[in-house]
Amino acid sequence: MTITLITGANKGLGFEAARQLIAAGHTVYAAARDAGRGQAAADRLGARFVPLDVTDDDSVKAAAEFVRADSGRLDVLVNNAGIAGTGKVGERIGEITGAELATTLDTNVAGPVRVTNAFLPLLRLSDAPVVVNVSSGLGSMAVCADPSRIESHVTNVDYNASKTALVMVTAQYAKAFPGIRFNAVDPGYTATDLNGNSGPQTVEEGAEILVRMAMIGGDGPTGGFFDRHGTVAW
Repeated sequence: MTITLITGANKGLGFEAARQLIAAGHTVYAAARDAGRGQAAADRLGARFVPLDVTDDDSVKAAAEFVRADSGRLDVLVNNAGIAGTGKVGERIGEITGAELATTLDTNVAGPVRVTNAFLPLLRLSDAPVVVNVSSGLGSMAVCADPSRIESHVTNVDYNASKTALVMVTAQYAKAFPGIRFNAVDPGYTATDLNGNSGPQTVEEGAEILVRMAMIGGDGPTGGFFDRHGTVAW
């Protein structure tokens, strides 16, 4: 049985990825910072709820201890939790403050680092450990420079920078821990609360790459950046 933990699993892509992985036979820990919403989501999914705030060291450590006591190991970690940031785009970029940028980076970059570090001992107990970091096409310099892509029309500092940094974090962990498959994914422009449900993709379509990379096993790629169509240039 594959034991999987997904952060931000109470809604959107995290919830849908949990649903699909449970259907595929995974035991899923649905992690969320809001206990009420998280427990309700886990009940709907048939998952196990874990309270986890990715910005709080004590919360992250407690979640890892809970999984250790409950299952003894972790096979798959999906770092999905994230925030949209300030939403300051275009001519408003000059208004973003250092504190606002730091808040976004703390959740979207430091958050996955905190969670990954806390769960590394449990991942090392797996026969085929996998970590999936949810980035974005907005984190790819190549994609954002391609006029044929919708991402090239989005000018944003904090969210985009955080998702670029997360890809680099992924690449560095992949080099440092060759026994664990680390990959970043771009779900694509998916209708979720993060973007006011404006994306053209359904959550089923967006979660597909999260699920696929969560199931790659020990022989899968590592240190890469992927979307549902293949490798993402970055």
